[in-house]
Amino acid sequence: MLTGLMLNVEFCAAQQDYFRGYKFTKADSLRGTLSKERRCYDVTFYDLNIAVDLKKKFIKGYVDIFFDATEDFTMMQIDLFNNLKINEITYYDLPLTYQRLYNSVFVHLPGTLEQGSSATIRVFYEGYPTEAKRAPWDGGFVWEKDEKGNPWVGVACEGAGASIWWPCKDHLSDEPDSMAIHVAVPRPLVAVCNGNLRRLERLDNGYNLYHWFVSYPINSYNVTLNIGKYIHFDDRYVAADGDSLLLDYYVMPYNLEKAKKHFEQVKPMLACYEKLFGKYPFWNDGFALVETKYLGMEHQGAIAYGNQYNRGYLGGMIPRDMDWDYIIVHESGHEYFGNAVSVSDHGDMWIHESFTTYMEALYVECMYSFKDAIRYLQTQKSFIVNNQPIVGPRDVNWDDFRGSDHYYKGAWMLHTLRLGLANDDQFFGLLRGFYDQFKYTTCTTDDFVRFANAYTGQDLTKILEQYLRYPSIPRLTYDLEQQGTDLKVSFRWEADVPGFDLPVMAGSESKMYLLHPVTGEVREVVLPGVAKSDFLISEGLFAVKKKGLKG
Repeated sequence: MLTGLMLNVEFCAAQQDYFRGYKFTKADSLRGTLSKERRCYDVTFYDLNIAVDLKKKFIKGYVDIFFDATEDFTMMQIDLFNNLKINEITYYDLPLTYQRLYNSVFVHLPGTLEQGSSATIRVFYEGYPTEAKRAPWDGGFVWEKDEKGNPWVGVACEGAGASIWWPCKDHLSDEPDSMAIHVAVPRPLVAVCNGNLRRLERLDNGYNLYHWFVSYPINSYNVTLNIGKYIHFDDRYVAADGDSLLLDYYVMPYNLEKAKKHFEQVKPMLACYEKLFGKYPFWNDGFALVETKYLGMEHQGAIAYGNQYNRGYLGGMIPRDMDWDYIIVHESGHEYFGNAVSVSDHGDMWIHESFTTYMEALYVECMYSFKDAIRYLQTQKSFIVNNQPIVGPRDVNWDDFRGSDHYYKGAWMLHTLRLGLANDDQFFGLLRGFYDQFKYTTCTTDDFVRFANAYTGQDLTKILEQYLRYPSIPRLTYDLEQQGTDLKVSFRWEADVPGFDLPVMAGSESKMYLLHPVTGEVREVVLPGVAKSDFLISEGLFAVKKKGLKG
């Protein structure tokens, strides 16, 4: 339940100062800005139709873009990488004129489309899509062979964007309400896409046409296709209310038995996530894992799985005494944060990655224990580099992350906030409330800060600003003085944000106390019955400096 506190939060000065020296191009702005040519319409439905020529590495097709006019306009911007040819754009069979600038396409309508109107354009296109050099980190198509020499094709395009292979309004702020995906592939190969397979059509030219349908909003980079000699099996997950979720698995035939055993971990994982955030968010479309030749990607309802049936991350990156698959747990977590809750600008991608990375620890806590979750979090600390803010610049399709702080530092920030609130009911209520508030919509960093303030009834702005908008972490400086059986503790925060005031749990193993340090102000507290040798601090994401107050 929300309390009455609601602050007008817009804390971006530190971010702007940090990125002031960065140079962005016109192409960056066209891709990342919600310009008037984009604001003027809202996409309601995509109908994507393509055929894939595996020998030529060539695609050809068209997409119908259904939209509502949010204001009067005569010109609209869509996006398609300029290495792909546009054959024609039509408006109810009437050819339209257009101009291309970098990877943007400015389409001229035959007259003014009035606010509140609905319309459709069709874009015919073809070409040789960009090949990914290192999927999924580098966007594009992947043309591979499976272990038996059969063709395999996939696509991953989170950073580059969906316009790397199909025409769309390629901005995170606009998700269609639903989408149809029709893919023609040569027999006997199988095409696996998002959503539910509605129909399989046998064509006369040696191709099969697969008709997939997504019944929920979907961000454009999650739209995918996987082509291979797949074999399919399924299972069922039963939710706490007795409802049954279809689990679809598409794997290479030679991995079938291995997959049946390995994917058993999906059901207990979904149970853990259900306890935290409710039922799987894309229930009617089902849950699917699709074996891929690249490591993984959170494609909505058709998660790319390439961890080769290993524990951890290709066999490592989790404690040796744990046995769970990182790609399954992480990418499935994205179904909640990233897919159901999406950001409206790439600068806020930490909301996708940090929440999902912390969900890994919460999964460990659910399956093992809180202490094991802490052990798992500790393995992530070495990946935190503190070399740039977690939040990137807006309106430029930011993808220049110098490290993984928007994963690991963000996850540790959430854990530190949990410790500072010292109230798990409130903390988990905050996570669930934020998820419920923005499920099937988009949000920003400021949305999260406003929601956190309102939900907790506390002003958390300075805490979140320090961790999100500055590269450095805060430092807790303290000194200890034994006074008989009691311990006098003097302490303060050293941070970039004036008045930074994260509470800290400290004391001894038998008794912990909540301290309230603040930036630049030495505070003192006497802890009864605590010996200096037993003093400890509940570890969050901050540095600790002992006996440094006089310095």
